[in-house]
Amino acid sequence: EMDEEIVVPKISNTEQKFKGDLPVDFGLLTDKVIEQLKSLNKAIFPVRYNDKFYSEVLNAGSYTKLAYYSTDILVGAICCRLERKGDSTKLYIMTLGVLAPYRSCGIGSSLLRQTLKEADEDENVDEVYLHVQTSNHDALEFYQRFGFEQKEKILNYYKRIDPPDCYVMARRCSP
Repeated sequence: EMDEEIVVPKISNTEQKFKGDLPVDFGLLTDKVIEQLKSLNKAIFPVRYNDKFYSEVLNAGSYTKLAYYSTDILVGAICCRLERKGDSTKLYIMTLGVLAPYRSCGIGSSLLRQTLKEADEDENVDEVYLHVQTSNHDALEFYQRFGFEQKEKILNYYKRIDPPDCYVMARRCSP
């Protein structure tokens, strides 16, 4: 039960603060912590997300996860949306991000691993997918390590970043 405000540390973007894996606690997204997630996303991503984004990630229940370091410092999050079409349900990963000083410490991997495990155990979810900017080779390799395959290329997917193109990365859920 966390009532106090979460501190988002102010550290230069390039500074690597830790070496090796960091233990993190997972938390669920609730109305109470949505402002913290907004601050985190502002610090990580070049894009501003609207209210619709936040209502969708709230509706994804436990698929949207927050990562806390030393119990109360919000350092990363995975934001998802459940998409139901007819008989099939896909889990769309909208964002997966970790604050710069806490990167390369296994936090993003832990968040993704936990979400994929839940998707695999959910008999309603057939596939997990996401979009990755074509120039983001680190992200493409990262998702491939988790069994995602590069699908189609979408031109001009992004509005204000260059290159504007993305790949769809998808992974079937194990039955």
